[in-house]
Amino acid sequence: MSAPSTHDVLGTTVTMPVEIRHARCFVAGFTADAAAVARAVDAESGGRPGTLRPLRIRPGRTMCMLVFVDYVDGDLGPYNEFGVCFLVEDPSTPPASPLRAVRSLLKGDARALVHRLPVDGDFTLAAGRGIWGFPKTLADFDVDHDSATKHGRLEADGALIADLRVKPGIAVPDSTADTVLHAYSQLDGTTRMTPWRLTSTTGTRTRIGGASLTLGDHPIADELRSLRLGRRALMTSSVDRITMRFEDPTLV
Repeated sequence: MSAPSTHDVLGTTVTMPVEIRHARCFVAGFTADAAAVARAVDAESGGRPGTLRPLRIRPGRTMCMLVFVDYVDGDLGPYNEFGVCFLVEDPSTPPASPLRAVRSLLKGDARALVHRLPVDGDFTLAAGRGIWGFPKTLADFDVDHDSATKHGRLEADGALIADLRVKPGIAVPDSTADTVLHAYSQLDGTTRMTPWRLTSTTGTRTRIGGASLTLGDHPIADELRSLRLGRRALMTSSVDRITMRFEDPTLV
C-alpha cells in the first residue's frame, strides 16, 4: 500500500484524505437557464468549451444548488462556506434524457461543478485552492443553523451576495451508507474532479420548495441573476450532521 499523499498549506502538512468529522448544511435547489449556465462554465474552462455539460432536467433548464455549510470539526479547522454548484454531465457520455436526469437528481448521484465557493478562513482558502482547485474566496458570514428555519447571509467587499432562508422539511431516515459524489472544480483554466465521500448523515429534512432568496449587488449576485433562476426553489434540504472525506483530485 502506498503512503498517503501530503500537501503543504501555509506551512502546515495536510495528509490525504481530509476528514470532516462534523459538518452541517442547508441547501436550496433552483432551476436555471441551461445555456446561461453553459456560458458561465465555459468562461472558467481555460478556453476548452464543453469540458462539462449542464445536466438538463427538462428542455432548456438545469439545476443550480445554493448551499451554506458549517464545518464544525475537520482537518482544515472550523469555517463557514457558501457554494454555488451546477449539476453537470461528463461530455464523454451521451446527454442524459430529462427523465434520467431527474432520476439521477433524486438518487443523489448527479455530478456537481463547484462554481463559486466563498469561505471565511485563510487556511481553508489556501487548502481549497491549492489542493483541489476549488474557487474559494473570502467573505463575511451571518448564519443560523440552529433554528427550525435556517438562515444564511453572505457579504464580500461590503456588498451583499445572497440572503437565503430555508424552511423545515420532512424528516428523512439517517444514513450510514458510504456514498461517493463527484465534485468538479475549475481554477486558472484547469478542471479537476474530486471524489467526495459521504460516510454518514443524520438529522436530514427535505421538502419541495421552502426557500426565500434575496440577491444583492455583488458580482456573484449579478451572475446568479444572469442565470435566470426559477422564482421558487424546486427543493430544499437541511442536515444536522455530516461526516465525509475529500480525496486527492484528478485532472479532467
